[in-house]
Amino acid sequence: MTSPPWKENEQTVRTVVARTRRTAADSALFEERSTDVVCTVEYYARCWSMGVSRLDVFYRRLLLTKLFIGGWGKPEDLKRIFEFRKIIGDREKCKYLVPEDYPVYINKTEEHADCQIHDGFFISPLEHLVPGILPPEAVKARFQFIVPKRWKKNRPVCIHLAGTGDHFFWRRRTLMARPMIKEAGMASLLLENPYYGYRKPKDQLRSSLKNVSDLFVMGGALILESTVLLRWLEREGYWPLGMTGISMGGYMASLAVTNWPKPIPLIPCLSWSTASSVFTTGVLSKAVNWTELEKQYAINSVYEEEIMKLLGYCGADSFKMGPELVRNADSLEHLLCLSGDDRESVGPKCRTGGEAEAGDGVHQFLSAVNGRGTSLDTLPRRPQTNNTMDSAKCCRPSLHRESISFMKGVMDECTHMANFSVPVDTSLIIVVQAKEDAYIPRTGVLSLQEIWPGCEVRYLNGGHISAYLFKQNIFRQAIYDGFNRFCLKYPNLH
Repeated sequence: MTSPPWKENEQTVRTVVARTRRTAADSALFEERSTDVVCTVEYYARCWSMGVSRLDVFYRRLLLTKLFIGGWGKPEDLKRIFEFRKIIGDREKCKYLVPEDYPVYINKTEEHADCQIHDGFFISPLEHLVPGILPPEAVKARFQFIVPKRWKKNRPVCIHLAGTGDHFFWRRRTLMARPMIKEAGMASLLLENPYYGYRKPKDQLRSSLKNVSDLFVMGGALILESTVLLRWLEREGYWPLGMTGISMGGYMASLAVTNWPKPIPLIPCLSWSTASSVFTTGVLSKAVNWTELEKQYAINSVYEEEIMKLLGYCGADSFKMGPELVRNADSLEHLLCLSGDDRESVGPKCRTGGEAEAGDGVHQFLSAVNGRGTSLDTLPRRPQTNNTMDSAKCCRPSLHRESISFMKGVMDECTHMANFSVPVDTSLIIVVQAKEDAYIPRTGVLSLQEIWPGCEVRYLNGGHISAYLFKQNIFRQAIYDGFNRFCLKYPNLH
């Protein structure tokens, strides 16, 4: 019987691990077990067998911060977000949400040899439409506009939305905007995401969103803010206009384009059709604070009994808590080489039986989702007569799977592209994806080609991290191709 490919390189892997362990400054980067090397070899083997990038998984292991340490977010905020999603997901309904002459201000200009860099700001329209949903620090939207001193052809501008961890403007300006000035004479407008940079809440740790609801607020804000900027650029005479972003930035750019009433080039890089798989089966699911999410889901009845009924999206790829998703979750834990303590933190209770309970929970979930929404004027909580009762709720065998299912439901409701209008011209969309992306799983979810027929998908070898670090030139070329395609198809649309 032929040995698997990784077996032949087992000694090499052991050597690399040994060298890395000798030079690592932080011993916490590695599991403190007697079988460290064996676990690491098995880890590489599973990476190979699952077809995901080893670098993606290893990089995730180096990051110790947790996502959503505050939990799901206030139930009343979730209700407001879901109601607003029903409006912003329909391009016709929100055509007049942002006035044509919405005020935008430039407060600083820097002169450089090849360009001018303008700093600007405006008040996020989301603050007017859903008052108080944004943290105070995020109400003022800030951007940087990088304009070439010499245009090569027309006056093209590409709006870049920020990916995870991309605070302020330096990264996008250095890796994308300045090279685009030299290569194509194309201007770039860099919008700062809510919860990042100057817009980061004081109680938020680095890039780790405190609540699940924060991601939905970010998306709603960026859709409206992108509309403000596109209309401002039109008023200022720039043409053609397009949107891009990498990772989360690509996803947010996709959301924004669904709301734009005209044909527009869209180049989402390293993103896909929904964020639900990112936080339930991708490597980032390891960073989710499942302990707090499970606790809140178990104790507060509003999530199970009322929030579920507000979820409108129930596509073919939603709420898959059958064997496939369970296998994916289990495989992920093995892939990440979780220690006993780590497994405890992501809900080990679901491993000790309870298969029937998990199945029943899914049927109840689907029934609830198919029902009609109810009011959240009152927020009932399950009776808490004693600590024993709360403990029993938090330790039921199916709790972790129920929480994953609820996460998938709310994520699909607010982030699934099928829940938003189809862009006006999908032939102007060029998606750039990494074949072995462990951050953006594509298995088990609708593809962008199914949701947006006519869009183009280009695949790169490697994973998420390697593509982000070394494939910026390919992202830029896709942008140029998208803009050229637009100019050929709509030469007079300005």
